[in-house]
Amino acid sequence: MSARGNALALSAPLPGGPLLRALNGIAPDLFFSHAREVPDGFRPRRALGRWYRYFEPARGRNPAVWQTAASALVGRIDVRSFGRGLPSGAPVWRDVTRVDVRTAGAFLEVDIEAPSFVWGMVRKIVAGLRAVEDGTLALADLAAAARGETRLMLPLAAAEGLVLWEVLYPEPWDGPGFEPTRRQRAARERTVKLARLRERVVSELWGNAHPVEPP
Repeated sequence: MSARGNALALSAPLPGGPLLRALNGIAPDLFFSHAREVPDGFRPRRALGRWYRYFEPARGRNPAVWQTAASALVGRIDVRSFGRGLPSGAPVWRDVTRVDVRTAGAFLEVDIEAPSFVWGMVRKIVAGLRAVEDGTLALADLAAAARGETRLMLPLAAAEGLVLWEVLYPEPWDGPGFEPTRRQRAARERTVKLARLRERVVSELWGNAHPVEPP
């Protein structure tokens, strides 16, 4: 999983701008985008909500079916079917603010927002949406699991498509922004080049694969 939005609390003698420059010099693959003062007692884990985005390849997918299934998971739901390591005797309730599915180029973007999540919740929700579209899970059964009437055994969708998109706090992120450093820009370019190279190699391997003749 990757994180676009996350929060770190620390004590430092530097104001926002210089502090950002210092933090962004730690490692080229770590990006700190804003810095602001917070009141005593601030705890990053005490957020108002979290917003995750899952990127699902859109080819062969029906976003309308996904959105219909997603609507069954909004509101107060039992997350025993959508988490790991939870007690099975009684429902474990979480409030889900929204589950939206939209097409963006070659991907579906699945946005899930809630005050709190259990481990694996987003990835199991995505697996449930896939199963409804594939016909291996009835929409009625997905909705029944959300109501706590039944339990589902859902797999975990791959972690590579998951991004912690935003964390919501009472205080807005109105501190100074940042300009990526030269090392950070170079690290981004290397990552993009490696991704494109891997895509090309896989495409060539599959494109030149020799079919196996049946015996």
